[in-house]
Amino acid sequence: MTSPDSSTFLAGGDPALAARFLFEVDGVEIGIFASVSGMQVSSQTEDVVEGGQNGFVHKLPGRFDWPNIVFKRGLTKADALFDWMKKVSGEGFASNSNAITRLTGAITVITADGTRMRSWNLDSVMPVRWKGPDFDVESFSPLSEELEISHHGFTAASGSP
Repeated sequence: MTSPDSSTFLAGGDPALAARFLFEVDGVEIGIFASVSGMQVSSQTEDVVEGGQNGFVHKLPGRFDWPNIVFKRGLTKADALFDWMKKVSGEGFASNSNAITRLTGAITVITADGTRMRSWNLDSVMPVRWKGPDFDVESFSPLSEELEISHHGFTAASGSP
């Protein structure tokens, strides 16, 4: 067993371990997920070559790039995910005068004892893809689903959103 490096520890010295991840949209619990990927941001830069300075190139900050976030979990009976999807697409989109409805989301890390450890508040979330389970009677794999969302950035906060 390998020991975690120092970047996996919180300020108090305890390892940052998560048991599950709660996803909420405007305070409504969409679900508890086993895996979340895509939580990252990168900044584009613009290179400016200054005449007479051959030793380096100035790097100017550009816009941020926030990739989509993908959630994975076992199949559940909860309908909150599909209720949200209906509100922002199809008939929900049409009944809103074809205006895009982007809401505020939050991803919260839940520890094994149920403590809300850390949250990320997401701006302008919108579902872009859902993938259901693959059905195969010869497979003994657990049924799972994936949700992919787009967003316009996030901020971090300790504890609850």
